[in-house]
Amino acid sequence: MNAPASSPLPDHAPETTLAVRKIIHVDMDAFFASVEQRDNPALRGLPVAVGGGHRGVVAAASYEARQFGVRSAMPSVTAKRRCPDLVFVKPRFDAYKAVSAQIRAIFADYTDLIEPLSLDEAYLDVSEDRHGLGSARAIAEAIRTRIRAETGLTASAGVSYCKFVAKLASDQNKPDGLCVIRPEQAQRYIASLPVGRFHGIGPKTAERLERLGIHTGADLQQLSLDELKGRFGSSGDWYWRIARGLDDRPVRSSRQAKSVSAERTFNEDYHAPEDLHRELERVAGLAWERISRARAEGHTVTLKVKYSDFQLISRAKSFVDPVADPATFAAAGHFLLNQLLPVPRGVRLLGLGLSNLIEVNDPVPRQLGLAI
Repeated sequence: MNAPASSPLPDHAPETTLAVRKIIHVDMDAFFASVEQRDNPALRGLPVAVGGGHRGVVAAASYEARQFGVRSAMPSVTAKRRCPDLVFVKPRFDAYKAVSAQIRAIFADYTDLIEPLSLDEAYLDVSEDRHGLGSARAIAEAIRTRIRAETGLTASAGVSYCKFVAKLASDQNKPDGLCVIRPEQAQRYIASLPVGRFHGIGPKTAERLERLGIHTGADLQQLSLDELKGRFGSSGDWYWRIARGLDDRPVRSSRQAKSVSAERTFNEDYHAPEDLHRELERVAGLAWERISRARAEGHTVTLKVKYSDFQLISRAKSFVDPVADPATFAAAGHFLLNQLLPVPRGVRLLGLGLSNLIEVNDPVPRQLGLAI
């Protein structure tokens, strides 16, 4: 991948990150759907959606389905409308976790500095060339080759000097692609992209930026730090930094999750308080199982409610001490639900989670000279 040919800014790498880290972002291609197509040959070549059903949402979509505009988190009825031949498959999380463990084992052969973002993507710091392959590009190629050979699946990878640019790069040549952005190419590359591609800028923020005439990284680069902070508060500092490829975040090998939660979409809308409290108790039990497995400790309990018209609201309650037991966790959820009763319309989804988690600090990688 060659960097774009023009940019309003000088073509140089940020001094704070030059020759410090060699980062790979690995992202599996349509992971859940690809596992289903691998394990069931009858699904290969078909538009497949994992999840869904009568009242659900799409958890993952195959590339065949994406050609029709089907995306994850899309309501099933919308997905089916866009792709009448869409095949819905029930999720098999045990299977996905097993494949994810295989992939994680491959990563671990190349570095101990692995920061999982989900079952299907992770950052790797490969500044130390454990196998003497000579460059971060070569390490990324070796990892992708082994993933295909050992799992039958494809992965895309982005290689760069920092996490932000590596994540942008992994999406550049999907599926089954590799993109390398060297430090001297970074600002031109960022300038060429729409702001909606930037990690940390969601759809609503992208819309707000576009209303201000900021459509690309080049547009964002023209704004001063004071201008961005004036318009976006503390987030303005992040936008200013990423527009210039400044990202000093290390790869954290024991990444602390921001929250742990569970939710359920119902087959019918619930109105009665007793029904809602009953279902919330079930959701609380599922969430606490995940909290226990993650050994998470947090101070804030958050209730999520989605109404029949898809309006989504959340309510939170924070504690001075970490929430220590499932009874306290569930009681906080019931307290928050009571504040919303009686509900103005039917409820189709309830979720409960624990956030404001206690962070674990990890060591910063060493500075080494491996080529990107």
